[in-house]
Amino acid sequence: MIKHSVIIDKNKCVGCTSCIKACPNEAIRVRGGKARLLDQRCIDCGTCIKKCPHGAIKTTHSDLSILQKYKYTVALPDQALFGQFTKVRDPNVILTALITLGFDDICEPAASAELIAQFAIRDKINGAANKGPAISSCCPTILRLIRMRFPDLIPQVVDTIIPIEHAAIKAREKAIAETGLFPEEIGIIAIVPCPSQITESNYPETMKRRVIDECIPIVDIYGPLESAIKKVTDPIPICRSGRRGLTHAYSGGEAAARKAWNFMAVDEIQNCITMLEEIENGNIPEADYIELNACTCGCVGGSLCVGNPFNAKLRIKKMLGDLPEYFDAYDLSMENRQQLTVSKKLEYLPAFLLDEDRSMAFEKMTKIQEIRKTLPGIDCGSCGAPSCNAFAEDIVQVHADPARCVFHRKESK
Repeated sequence: MIKHSVIIDKNKCVGCTSCIKACPNEAIRVRGGKARLLDQRCIDCGTCIKKCPHGAIKTTHSDLSILQKYKYTVALPDQALFGQFTKVRDPNVILTALITLGFDDICEPAASAELIAQFAIRDKINGAANKGPAISSCCPTILRLIRMRFPDLIPQVVDTIIPIEHAAIKAREKAIAETGLFPEEIGIIAIVPCPSQITESNYPETMKRRVIDECIPIVDIYGPLESAIKKVTDPIPICRSGRRGLTHAYSGGEAAARKAWNFMAVDEIQNCITMLEEIENGNIPEADYIELNACTCGCVGGSLCVGNPFNAKLRIKKMLGDLPEYFDAYDLSMENRQQLTVSKKLEYLPAFLLDEDRSMAFEKMTKIQEIRKTLPGIDCGSCGAPSCNAFAEDIVQVHADPARCVFHRKESK
């Protein structure tokens, strides 16, 4: 069972039901006046974090003090970080500020994104797969969603790893070569925009082993980093990524970097679900490649970012003018190709399975339909479930009492 990064603080939770209505995967219930996460259904999209008015939903993560745990640390700044600061046009300013905070080195996921894009272009993996368009593998939330609800689409997901994980692999290799330290003495620390990447660092979707040691949310490092940026007068030329790498921060950037001319970019989790439903139902879009981002505008809209995602996207676009299209020519030897390809295939994750026994599952489904007919169908959430159908399922699975429906109680009197 995956241990999710999203957690609920029972002391702050007032049972208001805002989270159950917002969750796109019906992974939250309110019981006994407190919200409860259904681990088997959570996709770590962070929607509940944004919607909770009481700050009761948060993530498990590390902070800057974790740097003391390792003899040598490397920061992996997600591309979204570059859009968080006003009036910063040079990425080297932000990267230099990270060094002043105590990191020993920087390895940019944006550079890895460029390498993966070049790999995709040269090996021609942007074309249609099987019976529909190829689907991006960059968003961990989308990968979990497909595994749970759209397993028939798994073959259409491209088999390249997530850029930040490739950056982690290269960062550790470089640190070992330069320092002579043991791998466990080196801390590979990702600076991330969403809880999905935190969970991914512990339970990789497309890799057999974890390669990231710690994760620090952008929102947590923002304050110290902003102060450090103000003190940077002579930035170190650290940046090793070009325009195509940084554009991965927002929706459409990944597909553009791959030069997939006939692509579709979809952002925000509900829109992504709608698109996947369309494909599954045979309504195939006229695209060869589909980039799906769970957050609004892409990673710049992550729940662990700071401020408005549209502003962040604009700031990154302004930053692109002074960068080359791609930073460098890349070595795409067979060894590097293998490093860019998934080492673990996606598999169906039966999160919505009613019963292991097929006959019992069918019987339960029949009961759910019968109970559903007795419910009002207004999906008010007063029962603690996100919908009447979810409530009927909870009753059949003996997780809820029918009396929890206020309308059902009134009719029974």
